[in-house]
Amino acid sequence: MDNVPALTIVNVGYRSTNYWVISAGNSRLLVDIGWPGTLGIMKANLKKMGIPLREIRYALATHYHIDHAGLAEELKQEGVHLLVLDVQVDAIPIMKTWTKPADNYVDITQHGNVVISFEQSRQILGQIGIAGEILHTPGHTEHCVSLLLDDGSVFTGDLPPEAYAYDNPVALASWSLLREKGAIRVYPAHGPIRLLDEIRR
Repeated sequence: MDNVPALTIVNVGYRSTNYWVISAGNSRLLVDIGWPGTLGIMKANLKKMGIPLREIRYALATHYHIDHAGLAEELKQEGVHLLVLDVQVDAIPIMKTWTKPADNYVDITQHGNVVISFEQSRQILGQIGIAGEILHTPGHTEHCVSLLLDDGSVFTGDLPPEAYAYDNPVALASWSLLREKGAIRVYPAHGPIRLLDEIRR
């Protein structure tokens, strides 16, 4: 176990959206993927943080809205595999309907997508040295997912904060699941990192 690299978490976000790089040594996962047409900004932020793009093995979108997955195909063209949960597949083509020509959005193709079930997520993550699992956490959209690491760090995308979800029983059920599974620290797509107990209603 001494040879297992400690995980690091770095925010390479921009335009008020957090994009999290989780690293196990030189093996990395990007959680949420960037606005369309912003590959240059993403590359610049990665370089600034000392993260080679070639070391990002997978990119995971918590859901398919343009600020979370708009850069997916461009990153695939750079050699990053897109990790897609089976509940997300149908949402991918719908995202294009929310784009405008000025966004310079590149359609996401099936080539280079790694489609998995939630049950397979722990194994796939383990292959790149990350101990955790991906969970279905609807509440913002039906296809929202969260990445929960075994150390209690959870990446929730746009899942409505628990403190404000009193009228959203689906979101509250998702938070209950995350608590049950051991979530401690919340890494949202927008706003600061918070301890889960600090934001409980």
